Amino acid sequence: MTDQKILVLNSADTVAILPARAASGSDPLGVGAPLASAVPAGHKIARVRHEVGEPVLKFGQIIGAASEVIAPGDHVHSHNCAFSAHDSAYAVGADLARAKAAIPQVAPRTFNGYRRQNGQTGTRNYIALCATVNCSATVVRRAAAEIENSGVLRDYPNVDGVTAFGHGTGCGMDSGGLGARLLERVLWGHATHPNVGAAIFVGLGCEVMQVARMKAHFGEAHSDRFHGLTIQETGGTRATIDRIKDMVLQLLPDVNQVERTVCPASSLKVALQCGGSDGFSGVTANPALGVASDLLVGLGATAILSETPEIYGAEQLLLRRAASEEVARKLISQIEWWESYTAMHKGSMDNNPSPGNKAGGLTTILEKSLGAAAKGGSTPLTAVYDYAEQVTEPGFVFMDTPGYDPVSATGQIAGGAQILVFTTGRGSAFGSKPAPTIKLSTNDTLFNAMPDDIDLNCGDILSASVSLHLKGSEILDLILATASGACTKSEALGLGDHEFVPWQVGAVM
Repeated sequence: MTDQKILVLNSADTVAILPARAASGSDPLGVGAPLASAVPAGHKIARVRHEVGEPVLKFGQIIGAASEVIAPGDHVHSHNCAFSAHDSAYAVGADLARAKAAIPQVAPRTFNGYRRQNGQTGTRNYIALCATVNCSATVVRRAAAEIENSGVLRDYPNVDGVTAFGHGTGCGMDSGGLGARLLERVLWGHATHPNVGAAIFVGLGCEVMQVARMKAHFGEAHSDRFHGLTIQETGGTRATIDRIKDMVLQLLPDVNQVERTVCPASSLKVALQCGGSDGFSGVTANPALGVASDLLVGLGATAILSETPEIYGAEQLLLRRAASEEVARKLISQIEWWESYTAMHKGSMDNNPSPGNKAGGLTTILEKSLGAAAKGGSTPLTAVYDYAEQVTEPGFVFMDTPGYDPVSATGQIAGGAQILVFTTGRGSAFGSKPAPTIKLSTNDTLFNAMPDDIDLNCGDILSASVSLHLKGSEILDLILATASGACTKSEALGLGDHEFVPWQVGAVM
């Protein structure tokens, strides 16, 4: 275990992090200011005196302002540190040269994946049942369950399963509005995902999100993998379940024909996620994943950072390495949209962190965002995408999504991510399909407490002085092994069926 009493992340920081619980009466700073009460691991103590209104610095950046006088050695948290303005004097591209130099020179790597006829590369091979509306969610879920329980899939070893994408929308919406466009992108992105060998769209028949509408928009390019039916035309719920099962049985032989073959790591798109974050997230797992992201970029692959409300306060760091003014403008416009969106609903961008985040030591969204952005590594920001938009640019990219993990991950996967890496400090029972989730713990305690959920521990960065570079390389190895078919903890637990949550935007009518 580490014998450090405090962690200082940047010489400019006005706070330090406690790597272990500090008992009441102890003096972690050694300044003759014993703690009035115990302070949990991952929380902050003041290095200097803060007058009311003075900025509190961590990561060398503003994470809030003192809401009361803070003396050296005091516990710094929600009781004395409040959300405040942050650096918005954007210096677009100021660090671009440094970011380009940060792209590592990496020898080519490969994995054993599924090559599709259209040039896509998959890490899994599913048949997808996609409900176009909530009215058809039950039939796709029931059909998938009956097929899985029948045992028929044992005869098709190259098929990873039949998965149902049911949701709670698809009607009562403006057919030409943003919500309909987002849902359409999500559904088509999952149906034509690299990890999907064939897909069946199932509608009720009278909903806004018509099967025929999507076929008209997208079907020609994927006609070999597109199939559709409606409950009203098929004869009702039970008849539709049986018809779906018949269609799957007809598709299975063809989907099973594809076999894993050697594929370049450059064909990977990896989604970066965090949830249940704590005070160690920005110290261990997130920067280690940032190293892995840089390695992916060096391999010619793509790393997708998301959750716009959870990079709020850190966007200036991303803008400093934006590859162009156009890229920067798109990210700034997304930030401004979220400011307006939350204000319209009488909310605040600081509605985050959650109670669990705060219990883990995170005080404001600015602090949480600075730690979350570390997942994106150090290389240039090459592109910015709208929610569920197809990701085509290699390198480090950003996708606009909410911070709510299922909605965010659904958008990233719809954009083409074949694997998702999820860091957590408080614990998470998250999984995803058709792209598998790899979960990383930020601390040893969590790794030991939830061994069936966590794939890799990053807590040893502190407890055993494992370097970030070594841990990042370990994460990359795990990504490639998972891409080759290694089962993740979430897959072994059967998670992922209920984490398909398209973003609902606009009036429900």
